[in-house]
Amino acid sequence: MGGMSRRSTQPRRAASGSAAPCPCGLPAPYRDCCGRLHRGEAAAPTAELLMRSRFSAFSVGDAGYLLRTWHPSTRPPAVDLDRALRWTGLEILEVTGGSAFHTEGTVRFRARYTERGRAGEMEEHSRFTRHAGAWVYVGAL
Repeated sequence: MGGMSRRSTQPRRAASGSAAPCPCGLPAPYRDCCGRLHRGEAAAPTAELLMRSRFSAFSVGDAGYLLRTWHPSTRPPAVDLDRALRWTGLEILEVTGGSAFHTEGTVRFRARYTERGRAGEMEEHSRFTRHAGAWVYVGAL
């Protein structure tokens, strides 16, 4: 999800309270779902879960996590997050590879957002690979 960033911000932790639903859409509180990954307590076991955790990182404003989970060969020097953009939903459209048994995978998704009160969506087909044993985002196909 490289194209989702815009301007620098600090993480918006108010939306990521301990019992708040996880922005990624899975039926678990943020603290037990993507929050564990963002805090470094666990690593995403699949490319899809890494993609979901990156969407959540955009939602809560965690630029550090986005950079840590970006492949070094395509990682930008910084991630700028747009405070006017609010990520509101995620739909996984297609997954290829990316399991615990693969070294590469792709995830095609649709992300919904609101920007200054106007609804929008973006679609991306993302490529993931393992780097130093962990799933990382490479870029859009």
